[in-house]
Amino acid sequence: MRSLIGVPFLLVLGLLPVLGRPLAAAPPLKTRNVIFVMNDGLRWEEVFRGAEELLLSAKAGGVKQPSALKRLFDRPTAEARREVLFPFLWKTVARQGQLFGNQDKGSIARVTNGYSFSYPGYSETLCGFADPRISSNDKRNNPNRTVLEWLYRKPRLEGRVAAFGAWDRFPFIFNRERCGFYINAAFEPMREGEITSEILLLNKLKQEIPSHWPNEPFDALTFRTAWEYFRLHDPRVFYVSLGESDEWAHEGRYDEYLWSAHRVDGYLAELWQAVQSNPKYRDQTTLIYSPDHGRGHGLEAWKSHSNRFPGSENIWIAVIGPDTPPLGERSHCQPVTQSQIAATLARFMGEDYCAAEPKAGKPIEDVFPQ
Repeated sequence: MRSLIGVPFLLVLGLLPVLGRPLAAAPPLKTRNVIFVMNDGLRWEEVFRGAEELLLSAKAGGVKQPSALKRLFDRPTAEARREVLFPFLWKTVARQGQLFGNQDKGSIARVTNGYSFSYPGYSETLCGFADPRISSNDKRNNPNRTVLEWLYRKPRLEGRVAAFGAWDRFPFIFNRERCGFYINAAFEPMREGEITSEILLLNKLKQEIPSHWPNEPFDALTFRTAWEYFRLHDPRVFYVSLGESDEWAHEGRYDEYLWSAHRVDGYLAELWQAVQSNPKYRDQTTLIYSPDHGRGHGLEAWKSHSNRFPGSENIWIAVIGPDTPPLGERSHCQPVTQSQIAATLARFMGEDYCAAEPKAGKPIEDVFPQ
């Protein structure tokens, strides 16, 4: 029998009909909208283990009322502690979506930028790769395009992308001068579209409530402003970043750190309920939730983060939506990185971000239909 480059000729003829057909296309995704929420500096330890017993005291964790805090958040097991701290995450996302980053169960999620603090973390997350030029928290415009800016340039998404951040660096992280989409950060009033009585009040409160930190307001002001925008404008790609968890940790206030994390979980529940009750979003929306970096361990190191504090590189990633298989808390799976989130978000929107930005991490395959 004659052969063609070592392959039997008749076998080649038999394969031609198969080789000539295009590969079966992946089934179309149900997701049409993505909500991406980030929680600054929230450790994987609390997400997967709940409140840390060592820090539930006045001396170790700066707790004002240790007995009351323990009644609220201390439980006999890690599973019970994490569920009472994050009820939405563990009663909804863990049952209907996926959570990566529980190192106790062999699930690793990490940053790749080598710095493990905020601007490099946000830039890596939103651009899909670490850039050594992003090495400080200075107010400098990001030279890189974020995935939100890239999506905004798509004609079908023009005017349908928006970002809200508690930290005053977000106009620089997104490069407001170039990106085109709406950004509201820190104490800025919202003056976009219809100015309702609720927006007027929020704008007023941002100016009148004494600021505990110079660079950002309390999360409630940021979230409620974002909520009004979401309600009025129906964005397709919606980003929200909240920052109290990191600020309270730096101050060594474990009680306020836990409370802020618990409140953000409640905000997510509120958003998800709104999504599921709105026909424009119901069963068409994916929610992604993650931090920008981790923190250190121990009595003092938990307050800080950077490459000088081991553990700061460890994060977690949660995803829930109509296309994500409900595998829950992942264990003994392939490691994932912060740099994969941008392409994952874009793929949920039906776009190939890596084709436009080859340096970006690949999408997290496990959160898509297999």
